[in-house]
Amino acid sequence: MKRILYALLVVVLGTTLVQAQTNVTVRGYVRDLSNGETLIGATVYLDGTSKGTVTNEYGFYSLTVAPGTYTLVAGYLGFEDQRTSLDLFENQTYDFALGESGKLLQEVVVTAEEEDRNVSTVQMSVERLDMTTIEKLPSLLGEVDVLRSIQLLPGVTSVGEGAAGFNVRGGSIDQNLVILDEAPVFNSSHLFGFFSVFNPDAVKGVKLYKGGIPARYGGRLSSILDVRMKEGNNQHFEVQGGIGTIFSRLSVEAPIVKDRSSFLLAGRRSYIDVLAAPFLNDDLAGTQLNFYDLTLKTNYRFSDKDQVFLSGYLGRDVFSPGDDAGFSWGNATGTLRWNHLFTDKLFSNLTFYYSDYDYAIDFGDDPDEDAFNWDASIINTSVKPEFSYFISPTNILRFGGQAIHYRFEPANAIAVSDGDEIDISISRQWALESSLFVENEVTLFERLKLNYGLRVSHFAYLGGRNVYTFGEALRTGLPRPLTGVTPTARDETIEDWFNFEPRAAAQYSLNDNSSVKASYQRTVQYIHLLSNTTASIPLDIWTPSTNNIDPQLADQYAIGYFRNLRDNRYEVSVEAYYKDFSNLIDYIDGADLVLNEFVEGQVLTGKGRAYGTELQVKKTEGRASGWLSYTLARTERLVEGINNGDWYPTRFDQTHNFNLTGFYELSDRVTLSATFVYNTGTPLTLANSGYYQLGYFVPHNAGNARNNFRIPDYHRLDFSVTLDPKAEKADRRWRGQWIFGVYNLYARRNPFTVYGDQIDGRTLPGSVINTEAIKLSVVGSIIPSVSYNFTFK
Repeated sequence: MKRILYALLVVVLGTTLVQAQTNVTVRGYVRDLSNGETLIGATVYLDGTSKGTVTNEYGFYSLTVAPGTYTLVAGYLGFEDQRTSLDLFENQTYDFALGESGKLLQEVVVTAEEEDRNVSTVQMSVERLDMTTIEKLPSLLGEVDVLRSIQLLPGVTSVGEGAAGFNVRGGSIDQNLVILDEAPVFNSSHLFGFFSVFNPDAVKGVKLYKGGIPARYGGRLSSILDVRMKEGNNQHFEVQGGIGTIFSRLSVEAPIVKDRSSFLLAGRRSYIDVLAAPFLNDDLAGTQLNFYDLTLKTNYRFSDKDQVFLSGYLGRDVFSPGDDAGFSWGNATGTLRWNHLFTDKLFSNLTFYYSDYDYAIDFGDDPDEDAFNWDASIINTSVKPEFSYFISPTNILRFGGQAIHYRFEPANAIAVSDGDEIDISISRQWALESSLFVENEVTLFERLKLNYGLRVSHFAYLGGRNVYTFGEALRTGLPRPLTGVTPTARDETIEDWFNFEPRAAAQYSLNDNSSVKASYQRTVQYIHLLSNTTASIPLDIWTPSTNNIDPQLADQYAIGYFRNLRDNRYEVSVEAYYKDFSNLIDYIDGADLVLNEFVEGQVLTGKGRAYGTELQVKKTEGRASGWLSYTLARTERLVEGINNGDWYPTRFDQTHNFNLTGFYELSDRVTLSATFVYNTGTPLTLANSGYYQLGYFVPHNAGNARNNFRIPDYHRLDFSVTLDPKAEKADRRWRGQWIFGVYNLYARRNPFTVYGDQIDGRTLPGSVINTEAIKLSVVGSIIPSVSYNFTFK
């Protein structure tokens, strides 16, 4: 493994040694003048030449050129370009601080990146949303939400309101790696899936990789959602916040040492249970249903070569229907990062993170008589060194590695019955995942760009518990019988795997306004979410790959056409993809996944396929802007023991997915926005026959078909009006903004699921038994909202 990576590194470096000796380098950071925030994706170029680059995730750039006198230009959408004349006869450092454009851009800008970046870069299947766009979108109860926003993008779906997470190109929700400042977030939802855990006041930008995932990312099959937090205003004190229908938020950011250090502290708290308390009867008195989250980030720049960042997140949901029952869940993350510049060309980032997702259930008001207590968690810690070597403006080499230690606690559970205590806990599990990667982005010719790399991963399932072996099932679809129990030592390696994960992407420019792109990726996932429901129940049971469960693998191929029209004001893209899955997890019918020490015996594995075409049209600027997206796709699985061994659609398969998002600047103060969503109904399993017994109708699924029906199609229209302050008040220290919205404007009762029931209960012998199909809707009416956002400087 190390030899392969070393050889690739030597080949790339060896081709540039002569060039490196004759050229000079200018490097630095591009920041926002008003608050000191670094600008991701800002362009830096030499005027009058084709030499240029963009800043990385930390706002850093490095540009290597032949010695001479140049005009260096930095630009970012919505900001004034900054130009400076430099005599580049030796290596230099130059930082830019860009101010907002003299003409204030009131209109919504759908993208905040280099104007032709969607055509000119090698990346494809990547979606970016800046917070300015997200904040203008109509939303449930007027609350800005990152996860709901990305579901308006092509290739991203959800099975409906009340469903946890999101699905990307045929992947299940656990196949998305959601990271907040590098730390993974295992449950990204508040209030049973209605809101995300990301406080919009603390978020800097959102980037979603659906395909063409670079080699520096790994651990999940389908996507990477990279959420970056603000660094904090290092120029002056600033307060932001909002008062909404069901929760309020407040953030404070300020310099600690101006230009060198700053902090950000943001918090939210819901109060739906407080508002509902006067209307609850005695049985429900004292009910709690709320969430809170706190986000903290601070940084210190020691020199122009060293900067340290410390960020953390703590969030929790609480649901308690009475004094004798309680349910809570939440995430806690912490990230420490050190940026260091070894040379003018070699940039490094060293990350340490901690992530913990846990939940707890308590029942019973008398623990000495009858009670039940259950808590579970998944905890992981990691170290991740990464390096970027800017060989030339057209050649960037990235390499590094990562080590992750996992601790799985499926259940620490105690049941008390008549004072007798019964321990029904599930044994802990441990695992270690490690990886190395090398990745090269290079322009071979004027029109051809490549990004290719290799990720090599290793996963070890560690001991410290009993290891179980299972035999063959008596017949297909039944649990496998337990055949052996083996005690193991704490750090013993029970099973391990090596996997090579090649990645490649290419871009060919047809002309200045259009290009074709293609990509291939292999991804491997070593940890798995055991769940046979799409409802947002936060009982997330994670398990590592074991001697009974192999890692999941996926190969994705994609090709696309990208074109800009009318001076880059319009962007058009069409992408087609095909994915092969192997070792996918499914379950026998009626599988018992909760508090089951032998759950591995009820797990089945199979293969899958997902394929589709995505169309997107954007209008990026002007008083009227927005985007249209359409996805035509299929997602299927083949698992022995399910659906009689035939292919069947997954629960999140949607043939058609259409989204229309629009913004219109009615005036300098008033912005209108609307979204329309249409999805094909998702599959589910229903009885197709039945029989009568003792006055009851017993439904039966003849043929044991899986997902043999579809829920009716889903469609919804949302609308909002944003009222900004008057122009003469825009420069005041206090600025307020009102948002009036309507979710589900025409009161569509979109069903989340459908089930059958007997209408009259038990009937007399010989009587007619009436049955009905019941549609369960989570949201079935118009939901108006009003919220007030403010900024104080």
